[in-house]
Amino acid sequence: MKHDLVKLLEQANNFCEDEQYDKALQYYDKVLNQDPTNIKALIDKGVTLQLLRNYQKAIMCYKNALQIDPNNIDALLNLGSVLHTVKKYTDAIPHYDKVLQIDKKCAMAFAYKGLSLAELGEISKALKLFKKALAIDKDYDLAQLSKDEALKILKSRLKNELKSKIQ
Repeated sequence: MKHDLVKLLEQANNFCEDEQYDKALQYYDKVLNQDPTNIKALIDKGVTLQLLRNYQKAIMCYKNALQIDPNNIDALLNLGSVLHTVKKYTDAIPHYDKVLQIDKKCAMAFAYKGLSLAELGEISKALKLFKKALAIDKDYDLAQLSKDEALKILKSRLKNELKSKIQ
């Protein structure tokens, strides 16, 4: 990558760290004007747009990155994440599945897929995925918290089923 593009990306990242997202977007655009296929700029711009809750534009950034590199794990995870955010859980899951085809030990993909399945009411399947994520990364907070919540939901359901059978 050209030295000037690296500097522009560094400046964009610095603006993001300082929560100056609009300025960061200007720098990502400068990079993309010079190199429209710069995957790092596309993904980082998508993340920035996601932080600004501009989900449709974030989706476009990730899709553009995936047109260049269909197996880019960051773009796949982030696209799944933004689809989850806009409550398109069934649309998010195939992106996590593709990550898991590429990297069978991606704890984040297991956890994110579990979150989407939990939102769809498939708590038992979600719990298994949270456990897989924790088997890979025992310190993964998102997976641990999600696993604990899934267990609470399953226990609550079980209690309610027992109560209704008793009555």
